[in-house]
Amino acid sequence: MKFPRSAGVLLHPSCLPSPYGVGDLGPQAMAYVDWLADAGAMWWQVLPLHPPGPGDSPYSAVSTFAGSDLLISPDLLVKDGLLSGDEVVASADFKEHSVDFQRIGTWKRDLLWKAFERSQESPPTGLETKLNTFRKKHEWWLADFAQFATLKSAHGGADSRSWPAPLAMRRPEALRNWVRDHSREIDFVVFGQYLFFEQLERLRQHAHSRGVQLLGDVPIFVALDSADVWANPQIFLLDKQRRPTVVAGVPPDYFSKEGQLWGNPLYDWDRLRENGYDWWVKRLRHELEMVDAVRLDHFRGFVAHWEVEASEKTAITGQWAPGPGEELFRVAREKLGELPFVAEDLGFITEDVNALRCELGFPGMSVLHFAFSPHDRSIYVPYRHEPDQVVYTGTHDNNTTLGWYLEDATPEEQEYVRRYVGTDGSQINWDLIRVAMGSVADLAIVPHQDLAGLGADCRMNTPGRAEGNWRFRIAPWMLEDKIKHRLADLVWTYGRWPQDR
Repeated sequence: MKFPRSAGVLLHPSCLPSPYGVGDLGPQAMAYVDWLADAGAMWWQVLPLHPPGPGDSPYSAVSTFAGSDLLISPDLLVKDGLLSGDEVVASADFKEHSVDFQRIGTWKRDLLWKAFERSQESPPTGLETKLNTFRKKHEWWLADFAQFATLKSAHGGADSRSWPAPLAMRRPEALRNWVRDHSREIDFVVFGQYLFFEQLERLRQHAHSRGVQLLGDVPIFVALDSADVWANPQIFLLDKQRRPTVVAGVPPDYFSKEGQLWGNPLYDWDRLRENGYDWWVKRLRHELEMVDAVRLDHFRGFVAHWEVEASEKTAITGQWAPGPGEELFRVAREKLGELPFVAEDLGFITEDVNALRCELGFPGMSVLHFAFSPHDRSIYVPYRHEPDQVVYTGTHDNNTTLGWYLEDATPEEQEYVRRYVGTDGSQINWDLIRVAMGSVADLAIVPHQDLAGLGADCRMNTPGRAEGNWRFRIAPWMLEDKIKHRLADLVWTYGRWPQDR
């Protein structure tokens, strides 16, 4: 897909202002769409919208199909007659500037139970029909997820491999008995998923009405303790006890001297090929029903991925193992049509990765934080950009631009970026935003933290750190008109303003 010359902002919905401890898909998200539209931004880039897993990471979700109930809006539940305003406000007492995932998760699930019970007692007009339609449409993944979620809850959140063997191994009789004995809990999970997807569709329709599109994110790998692995063990490299024999990671790089040992199970690509990549095609189709375009995280893994023995403690010792290459995307294109994908091609990229990306017509990524080494000229330095790219000041895995400049950049990099941009560095965030907007790259994306000029304490994620990530939230002042107008001026100046909104 070729993107029109345009601009966007990177911010996960969980980061939005809200009195409920976490941003959601409700009125604040609608208002953020309006803010983006007024600034001339055509794209809102989000992180994965699925239920976060270990370390609260959306990149290790407990399901790659389910939506995160943390993002369900209490305000919309009140508007739809499923809760009263008093029920919501009376129990909400949270921090304004960071997400307390555990506390908020417990509070929101209690709230959803109230909404569920009310929907059973006196359902709003048409709700039962809508629920039945939703259930039939999504049954192919929803049944497995609802069973997994209720089992995990009943076992105190324990890893699925520690459940009683008949349930862990999905013995048919054990599952039938579980569904029979826990039908109410399963219906509650289905209800929550209905609410998520219904609210997401409302948000997406509003975004389209304002000329804004959603750019989502598909991590190549899934979490070991997930509904995906529990329900589909045959497509992963597991032993008879369903333990991974090898796991995913990346070799030592910019982010970590020991590499990153992600621990995700790896795919049995031969088995997937035999089935026409059915699971992957369904996954991509489902994601494109949620968002308008997708960033393929760790694109190089489709060519070759870093395979580490499951017994290893770091990712230093590993080997490159082949992925499906062009074949997967050829099949997907035959089934889905145009593939509006961005290839995350950062890190150790070889010529075969570049060749596949170009063959498929997927734009790659260029990150300005990596651009200014004065010794070895980086491929990300702005004069080397190409139109078929998405340029970022930084990503969710980077420091903020101010944090990078003050804490991560070497003195030589600081001097080079000042000389390149022609600045004293006092507003380095806006300097790099200007460089991104002026790039020949078709799409320029800026994290909202850079628009607000925030430091390292406001970064979204630190790769290699297991805890304390994903908690950032913006404050109302970060949405002030002066920031919006300054962004709008750069979007217009550098020819990224939508021509026919």
